[in-house]
Amino acid sequence: MDTSGGIFDVAEKQQEIDRLDKKIGEPSFWDDPDTARSITKKRSDLEKDIDRHAQLEKDVNDIIELIQIADDDPELIKDIEKSYARFTNDFEKYEFLTMLSGEYDKCNAIMMVHSGAGGTESQDWAQMLFRMYKRWAERHDYSFEILDMIPGDEAGIKSVTFQINGEYAFGYCRAEMGVHRLVRISPFDANSRRHTSFASVFVYPEIDDDIDVEINPSDLKIDVYRSSGPGGQGVNTTDSAVRITHLPTGMVITCQNERSQLRNREIAMRILKARLTDLAIEEKDAERKKAENEKKDIGWGSQIRSYVLHPYQMIKDHRLNIETGKVDDFLDGNIDEFMEAFLRCDK
Repeated sequence: MDTSGGIFDVAEKQQEIDRLDKKIGEPSFWDDPDTARSITKKRSDLEKDIDRHAQLEKDVNDIIELIQIADDDPELIKDIEKSYARFTNDFEKYEFLTMLSGEYDKCNAIMMVHSGAGGTESQDWAQMLFRMYKRWAERHDYSFEILDMIPGDEAGIKSVTFQINGEYAFGYCRAEMGVHRLVRISPFDANSRRHTSFASVFVYPEIDDDIDVEINPSDLKIDVYRSSGPGGQGVNTTDSAVRITHLPTGMVITCQNERSQLRNREIAMRILKARLTDLAIEEKDAERKKAENEKKDIGWGSQIRSYVLHPYQMIKDHRLNIETGKVDDFLDGNIDEFMEAFLRCDK
C-alpha cells in the first residue's frame, strides 16, 4: 500500500504527532486554552489518519493470509470475497480523503444561500437548497447551526447563513459554491406556468482561534438595529440585530437570528473572520482566485448546476457534464456523488 503523500504519509504524520506531544508536555501549554484545544484537536486528527491506515493495512494482510490457506475451500473463498469487497469500499473512501488535503479542508463549513431575481419563487428555491444541505449534513452525522436568516416576503428565505460542523465539512461543501438554477411549474403562479429561478451558494471555512486573522477594530463600523420578520413585522423589541461593515474590503455582515445583541455580534465576527481568511487564501492560491473570478451574477448563463422538475426531471452539473434523474433523492440531501465527482476533477 502506498504510504507516501497526502494522508498516506504515515511517517510524516507520526513526526508531527511527536512534535505536538512536546508542546503538549510544556508546563505553560494550557495558559492559552483556545490554542491548547486546537493543538490537541490537530493531534487527534493526525492519530485518526494513522489509525485508518493501520486498519486498512491489517485488513489487507488478513485477506492475504486467508488466500494462502483457502485452497479450494468454498466457505473460505466466500469469506475472502466478502472481506475484499469490504476492504475495497473502505480503501476507496480513504483514498478520497487524500483529495481533501487542503489547509482548511478539515474545517467546519460556513455556508450562505442567497435567493436571486424572481421574488417569492427564488426565495422558495433558496429554502429548498437550504433544506437539501441540512439533510446532507444529517446524512453525515454533522451538526448544523443556523447563524442568520432573513425570511422571504411571502414564503421561503431571502438569505440564510448556517454552519456545518464535522470533519472535512468545508472540504466537501466547497464543491457547492456557485449559482444553482431551478426550472419548475411554480406553485405560486395561479396560471401554473413554468418558472426559472436562481440562488447562489457561498462556502467559507470556520477558522480555529489559534489561526491569526488580524482584524483592526478601527476598520469596523458596527450598527445595531431591531430584528424584523416577514413583511417588516417586529420580532424583537430591543436593538439586538448587528451589522458589521469591514471598511477596507467593504464586506457587510449582518446577524439578527439571536435575541442577544452580544451573541449576534459574536456570530457576525465569526463569519467575518471566515470570509477574511477565505480572501487571504484566494490571494495566496492562484487556482482559488481564478475560481472566485469566475463567480458571476445570480442569473442566466452563470449556473454551476441546473435542477429541472418540468417538463422532465433531471439534475445536471454543468462543470462536469454529469446528470441524474433521481431528483427527489438529490433534493433530500443525497448529493455526495456530484460533490465527490467535482472534487476528484478539481484535484
